[in-house]
Amino acid sequence: MTVGTAGEAGDDQPVTVMVVDDHPMWRDAVARDLTEAGLRVVATAGDGPEAIRRARAARPQVLVLDLNLPGASGVRVCKEVVAHDAAVRVLVLSASGEHADVLEAVKSGATGYLLKSAGREELVEAVRRTAVGDPVFTPGLAGLVLGEYRRLAAAPPLAAADGPAAPRLTERETEVLRLVAKGLSYKQIAQRLVISHRTVQNHVQNTLGKLQLHNRVELVRYAIERGLDGGTASGPEGDM
Repeated sequence: MTVGTAGEAGDDQPVTVMVVDDHPMWRDAVARDLTEAGLRVVATAGDGPEAIRRARAARPQVLVLDLNLPGASGVRVCKEVVAHDAAVRVLVLSASGEHADVLEAVKSGATGYLLKSAGREELVEAVRRTAVGDPVFTPGLAGLVLGEYRRLAAAPPLAAADGPAAPRLTERETEVLRLVAKGLSYKQIAQRLVISHRTVQNHVQNTLGKLQLHNRVELVRYAIERGLDGGTASGPEGDM
């Protein structure tokens, strides 16, 4: 993962985080590291059902989530939390680097996936970037996810394709969408187009609304189906 800078959400307010892991010592250590780095841990949980309840009550900006949980899997927690509040970003922090686990997590709504072998600074930076919508993956996993996007794009199109004509996107929205489909992070898109990170976020949110899509997975699939990714099979530039 390439470490860059990322501001805290809400400009002056620290990013709010919830940590979910069934190992108390690990959970406490992660919460402590994030707190010492200036983030605000608003809740923790040690099992799936507890995580779902507390996430709905605490409404953190970022949910740092292990996949292997008692009571309900991390994938189920991710699905339910994101379905209840789409503003919550999920960063999976797992010991598993299995491709199936990574893809299942992303399909369930996770924004990023980090292995537990990551260092403290990597984790802190990943949480901050996740809070502003950047997908962050342990090196090697970003290309895997982008490849899955392309595979999904080859599947039958979304049901809405038979409905009314797709809404018209502005030239800038289309440009941002094309770069999202290529796997660039919001920060990279901002640098490429010489606009602010927040402006990129606004264009993405406007595009999601116009196309009646729910997340980046669906957005990238939409773009690839229409050939906006350039049709190349290479991996993304840097982190997704």
